[in-house]
Amino acid sequence: MFDADRAYELDRRHVFHSWSAQATLDPMVVTKAEGSYVWDRDGNRLLDFTSQLVFTNLGHQHPAIVRAIQDQAATLCTVAPGHVNGTRSEAARLIASHAPGDLNRVFFTNGGADANEHAIRMARLHTGRSKVLSTYRSYHGGTDLAVNVTGDPRRWSNDTGAAGVVHFFGPFRYRSAFSATTEEGECQRALAHLEQVITLEGPSTIAAIVLESIPGTAGIMVPPPGYLAGVRKLCDRFDIVFIADEVMSGFGRSGRWFAIEHETAEVVPDLLTFAKGVNSGYVPLGGVIINDAIYSTFAERPYPGGLTYSGHPLACAAAVATIETMENDRVVEHAAALGHDVCGPGLRELAAKHDWIGEVRGTGAFWAIELVADRATREPLAPYGGTSPAMAEIVAACQRRGLLAFVNFNRIHAVPPLTTTAEEAGEGIDILDAALTEAHATAG
Repeated sequence: MFDADRAYELDRRHVFHSWSAQATLDPMVVTKAEGSYVWDRDGNRLLDFTSQLVFTNLGHQHPAIVRAIQDQAATLCTVAPGHVNGTRSEAARLIASHAPGDLNRVFFTNGGADANEHAIRMARLHTGRSKVLSTYRSYHGGTDLAVNVTGDPRRWSNDTGAAGVVHFFGPFRYRSAFSATTEEGECQRALAHLEQVITLEGPSTIAAIVLESIPGTAGIMVPPPGYLAGVRKLCDRFDIVFIADEVMSGFGRSGRWFAIEHETAEVVPDLLTFAKGVNSGYVPLGGVIINDAIYSTFAERPYPGGLTYSGHPLACAAAVATIETMENDRVVEHAAALGHDVCGPGLRELAAKHDWIGEVRGTGAFWAIELVADRATREPLAPYGGTSPAMAEIVAACQRRGLLAFVNFNRIHAVPPLTTTAEEAGEGIDILDAALTEAHATAG
């Protein structure tokens, strides 16, 4: 067991943190974790409503995953990706067995950003085109191309404008770019907008459209019925590759194995990227699931890409254990019920009670609470790309009461492990209620 004070001292002396101004940080030390909880340096137990970065889908220290990693380490810790190993083969089979349509082959990466990078590379080589379309209010990763494809403010300081990326507006009725007042209207206008962008950019120049099936970090904006089907039709019409980014929304997070399944069964992307929940983040792993047509492009022609740790045995062992546990314990069905029976009703009750809540939206164990200073004007409680004293106070009040909250701009995301019990989820919502009450009173 490490000394928490020593760990903090060494972190501040030697560790360079992501997305942060280094000198201003005061990071929390996590000393242990189990199930839906983590413990800080002072021994305080916190209900994890973040799933860390929305990846511990089976919670912390799940015995089946820990045992699988231990057993794999005792047999074969690592091997070059050019060799067959049984664990990677079984992980690929299990992943493909839950993917929609003809998505049958898996290219393994180290995480979600490089999964999206490789999916775009495949699409460009398959089509012979260069441009990629993606939405504002999206996140696709922190590597060079992935962050250019991203639509949130983290792109701004990294964007050279030379990656061949064009952004468009996706559907988001609460803050509609199309002045729509209904889900149907938002869907129709968003699709008309996308078609116009395709036409004006030149269909023959566009390799792929990259969409999060449900945008995650950008706001958990469940697309209106028919939108993804409409995107699929546009891609078919213009011979554009449809890439579904399921890095955050995949593997049960939305109450389906993949979030795109909330549309009709006929909506199948050409490429589907994943990471995070595939093995609950216990060992870094991501990948691209590939359809038959794109596989055929590289059947006789070498694919010019690879990674040293592609399909790492320890990561794949964790994936096999995760997926088998999800199947055996009906975890996806539990996540759907958690959303339908607990999170949805409970968060909507909070919305009726607190003036700061402008909208609650989500599905499964994947929810966003949009916080506003004024319900009538929908002025965000924190600026786009920033934070505010009110948001900081809400997060602090949650932590004082034993809840680790996921915050992004003016939103709290309720994204607990899929294995969270109804009682634990209810406890988290109660803490959110008390924290909002306290923070609102403090703000006067």
